[in-house]
Amino acid sequence: MQKRRAPGPEAGQAVKKPGYSIDMVNGPLAGKLLLFALPLMLSSLLQLLFNAADVVVVGRYAGKEALAAVGSNGSLINLLVNLFIGFSVGANVVVARDLGAGREEDVGKSVHTSVTLSLISGVVLMAAGTILARQLLVWTASPAEVIGLATVYLRIYFCGMPANMLYNFGAAILRAQGDTRRPLYFLSIAGVTNVALNLLFVIVLEMSVAGVALATIISQYISALLVLQCLIRDKGALRLDLKKLGLDKRVIIRICQVGLPAGFQGIVFSLSNVVIQSSINSFNSTAIVAGSSTSSNIEGFVYTGMNAIYQTCLTFTSQNYGAGKCRRVDRTLLLCLGYVTAIGLALGNLAVFLGPQLASIYAPGEPEVVAQAVLRLQYVCSLYFLCGIMDTMVGVLRGLGYSVVPMVVSMVGACVTRLVWVATIFQVYRSPEVLYLSYPVSWTITLTVHILFFLFIRRHAYAKVQGIHAIKAGNA
Repeated sequence: MQKRRAPGPEAGQAVKKPGYSIDMVNGPLAGKLLLFALPLMLSSLLQLLFNAADVVVVGRYAGKEALAAVGSNGSLINLLVNLFIGFSVGANVVVARDLGAGREEDVGKSVHTSVTLSLISGVVLMAAGTILARQLLVWTASPAEVIGLATVYLRIYFCGMPANMLYNFGAAILRAQGDTRRPLYFLSIAGVTNVALNLLFVIVLEMSVAGVALATIISQYISALLVLQCLIRDKGALRLDLKKLGLDKRVIIRICQVGLPAGFQGIVFSLSNVVIQSSINSFNSTAIVAGSSTSSNIEGFVYTGMNAIYQTCLTFTSQNYGAGKCRRVDRTLLLCLGYVTAIGLALGNLAVFLGPQLASIYAPGEPEVVAQAVLRLQYVCSLYFLCGIMDTMVGVLRGLGYSVVPMVVSMVGACVTRLVWVATIFQVYRSPEVLYLSYPVSWTITLTVHILFFLFIRRHAYAKVQGIHAIKAGNA
C-alpha cells in the first residue's frame, strides 16, 4: 500500500533539498517568485544566446544568404519540437503537484517516466527532422537561394534532439522543486562552449551553417549530460536510477492531461507562425526574410523574461494547488501578472528604442536588413506585454489542471485569428506591416478570453481540491 504524508503546511517541505529548492507553499511569495524566476530568465537567455551566436557569427562571416538560411529555420524547428516540449510542461506540473502534496513515491515514478519519455521524444524528432528537412523547407516556401544551406543546418540541428529533449525534461523536473539555479549553471557551461565552437568552426575552419549547427548540438549534449548527472546524484525524491527507466501508464496519463494540450497548442501556434513566415518568404526578398529573422531573435530576448514568469506561475500554482492552498494561488497569479506586465513594457520598448543598434549586430553593413528588422520590432515588441499576460493566464490554468480549454482558446483566439488575417486582410494589403499587426490583435483576443475563463472556473476548482484535503484530514 502506498504511503502518503498527511497534508498540511509541511506537505510542500516533504522532499525539500536545502540550498537549491524553494518552499513554495509557506512564507512570503513576492520575493520567492522573483528568486525562482531570475535564474529561469538567465537560463532562457543563455538558450537564446545559442541561436544568437549562430546568427551573429554566420551573419558576420558567412553572408546574408547564410544568415537567412539559419534564421528562417526557427519557426519550422518550433513546429516540430513544441509537442514534446508540451510534455515537459506536463512533467513539471505532475512532479510539482506531487511534491506539494508530499507524495514521494509518486514523484519517483514521475521522474523516471519523464526521463524515458524525453529520450523517446528526442529519437523520434531526430529521425523525422533529418529525413524530412528539405521537404519541410519546400512546403514553407523557403527562398531558392538559401534552401540548400537551410537544409544542411536543419539536418545537423535535429541530430541534437535527444539532448535537447533530455535537457528540457530534466530542467522541468528540477524546476518542480524550485531548483532553477543548477540548470542555469549547466547552460552557462554549454553556452561558453557553443560560442567558442562557433568561432572555431565558422571563422577558422570556414564551415558556414554546418559549423554553426554542429557547435549548437555539441553544446546541447553537454547541458543534457550535466542535468542527467544532477538527477542521478540527487539524494531526495528526484533521484534518478537508470536501471528504473521505463514508462508508468498512470504517470503518462497524468502528463498527457496537461502536456498533450500544451504541446498541441504549441504546434498550432508554431503552425500559424510558419504561415506568417511563408507569407514573409512570399515577398521574395532576402532583406525582408533576414530582417524578420533578426527581429525575431531580438524579440526572443524580451520573451525570455516574460516566459520565466509564465513558468514561475505554472510551478507555484501546481505546488500550492496540490497542497490545497488556494489563497496562495490567487496571490501568485496577481503578483505574476504585475511582474510580466512590467517586464514586457520595459524590455519591449527598450528593444524598439535600441532597434537599429541591435539589428546592426546581426547584419553589419546591411542597411536594408536593419530597416526591416526595426520595422517588425515597432509592431511586435512595443505591445509584447500582451503576450506575457496571455501566457501567464495559461500558466495558472494549467497549474490548476485545466489544459484543454486554454488550448482551444489559444487556437481560436490567436492561431485562427492569424490564419484568417493572412487569408483576408493580408491579401488586400500585402505588406510586412500588415502581417506583423496580426500578433498584438491575436494576443488581445486570447488573453481576454483566458481571464474570463479563469474567473468562471476558479470557485469550482478551489472547492474541489479543498474538499479532497478535508477528507484526507478527517481520515488522518
